[in-house]
Amino acid sequence: MDWKVMMATFGAVFFAELADKTQLVGIGLASKTGKPFSVWLGSVAAYIVVTVISVIIGATLARHIKPEFIRYAGASLFIAIGILMLLGRL
Repeated sequence: MDWKVMMATFGAVFFAELADKTQLVGIGLASKTGKPFSVWLGSVAAYIVVTVISVIIGATLARHIKPEFIRYAGASLFIAIGILMLLGRL
């Protein structure tokens, strides 16, 4: 296992997800249901599935497309979504 890659990924995902709408859903569900362990377990299971799908897509794309293009396309999409959100279109 490449610990450097793992820790870089952990840090990037941790800070990207911090105070995200996912946490707001978790807070709301835990407070509404009163069952924090069940909410935690559901959240973790859902995130595992989403991450597996993302990694499979990324690995598949990397076999067919240059990583630089993937990075630029991702950054461009991120900027476009941000602009659309600012304009109230999303």
